[in-house]
Amino acid sequence: MPFDASAYPSDLPDLGLLLDVDGPIASPVSRSIAIPSILDDLVALTAAGVPVAFITGRSDAFIRDNVVAPLLERGLADALSTPGARMYGVFEKGGSWATIDAHGMGEVEVDSALAFGPDAIGGVRELVEHEYSDSMFFDETKRAMISIEQRTDVENADYLEVQPHFERAAFDLVSGLGYGLRYRDREAPDRDGELPFRIDPTIISTDIESVLLDKDRGARRALERFASLGPLPRRWVSMGDSRSDYLMADYVHSEGYEATHVDVRPSDGMLDRPYSVVTVDDLIHDEAGAAYLARCREQLGV
Repeated sequence: MPFDASAYPSDLPDLGLLLDVDGPIASPVSRSIAIPSILDDLVALTAAGVPVAFITGRSDAFIRDNVVAPLLERGLADALSTPGARMYGVFEKGGSWATIDAHGMGEVEVDSALAFGPDAIGGVRELVEHEYSDSMFFDETKRAMISIEQRTDVENADYLEVQPHFERAAFDLVSGLGYGLRYRDREAPDRDGELPFRIDPTIISTDIESVLLDKDRGARRALERFASLGPLPRRWVSMGDSRSDYLMADYVHSEGYEATHVDVRPSDGMLDRPYSVVTVDDLIHDEAGAAYLARCREQLGV
């Protein structure tokens, strides 16, 4: 059913936010929202009518416990009860998704067609537990992808030294089960000659996932959901710490909206894009995210 435009305020801010979580919102060290102003600013911006989507490779369980729960403690329920307020979560790069309302996170939907079978899931779990548990752990909360993550008691430099050894072993294991898989310059097609899966490293984790999962898919799902609830702003800001996060702004720009991407880890190499790409002074990660959200709130006067 189309939304009732008369039920929405006519003076909603001309701004929407598409936010990666690890990096710009949650500390890549503590894996939590360590800067309280981020919570307060997200609540205030939501209450003002700025649609906010979390578009992340994280699982729904992680976002529920580490993002939505602390936001509720800072007043998110009241913010989402305000006419025009919208918040949404897209997890595992589009593999699952859920509404976020005054009661918290709604029922999670999963694109099961993109998920691995129990043979690959169990095989990678055993590989981690038997050979790599001193530096990483298997993420049991994922529904559509297989993920491992750096242990928080391990130095990042030590994890990064071990990570490629795990990834090569995982490639051999999963491709040996018949899954078409790509990893860097290695390819192992399935029996149909296809490569429907890939290994995608980050600075604190490795995802083994469908090639159809990515941040542009998440952005599309978020905008479609927001459009079903009310009018969309023309100006969208995406924020992330990886090159793949630019795909959120790529999608917004391709749909004719004004896009800005905030790169909170420019040392990884900023991309040349036909829309605005910005950094936040000399700040990185969640310090940059906190500063940019504060600027948004100040500019809107909320």
